[in-house]
Amino acid sequence: MIITKQYRCVHSSSCQCTKGHLSEDVIFLVFQQLNWNPKLIAALSCVCKWFDDLAKRVLWKEFCKTRARKMMLDLQSCGSHSVDGNWRALGKLLIYCSGCSGGRLFNSIQIPGHFVYRTRFSRTTGKSFLLPQCRTDVLYVSDPCEHLDQGDDGDVGFFRGVFKSFMVSKVRRMLIDRGAQLHPTAVCPYCKAKLWNMLQANMVPLTASCKLGAYEDSVEYYVCLNGHMLGICTLLPLSDSEEASESE
Repeated sequence: MIITKQYRCVHSSSCQCTKGHLSEDVIFLVFQQLNWNPKLIAALSCVCKWFDDLAKRVLWKEFCKTRARKMMLDLQSCGSHSVDGNWRALGKLLIYCSGCSGGRLFNSIQIPGHFVYRTRFSRTTGKSFLLPQCRTDVLYVSDPCEHLDQGDDGDVGFFRGVFKSFMVSKVRRMLIDRGAQLHPTAVCPYCKAKLWNMLQANMVPLTASCKLGAYEDSVEYYVCLNGHMLGICTLLPLSDSEEASESE
């Protein structure tokens, strides 16, 4: 659906855009021809608040729907016309591995975040990250982004995910019932919301390490207030991980 046209910039009187913009219809069609290029959407967002608002309302939404159509249909199937957090945050989650360079999460590991060309997100994989009493929740989790030969840390894998309707999920209710504490300083790299540590809340099932092909005691992940998930694991050598998958 194309949004009603708006022409004047809402940034400030000194903005170079005060004489007006192309209509939203035209911008929509231009980015449709560009296949919703995320780098160009991000660049457009930096021009002024009018373009940033358009990108958040329309362009990032269309990018998400194009990049992961079935996943987006499922996330919206509850009747909501938006997602938890916002479309820009979800778009970033689809294409950006957060890494860990600040030292506030995942101990002292220093691996910078980076964009990834394409990542598979799986609802079936997400089931392995849920305790039995929360298995009715819907969670999409990515394949691990592999960072090999990280010295003493071995082969490190970063994974990310998103809950459907997190505000009414059993996972969120359990975190609150258990009195889980939010991280005092770190925030979600996708939406800037506060984070729960699932390991500290004792809510990381053993099936998560089996699905990732990782050592049992190496899986740690956080979930933010908007239901975005980011985590880390130490990957087993290929032969060992294959055996783990067979035993599962």
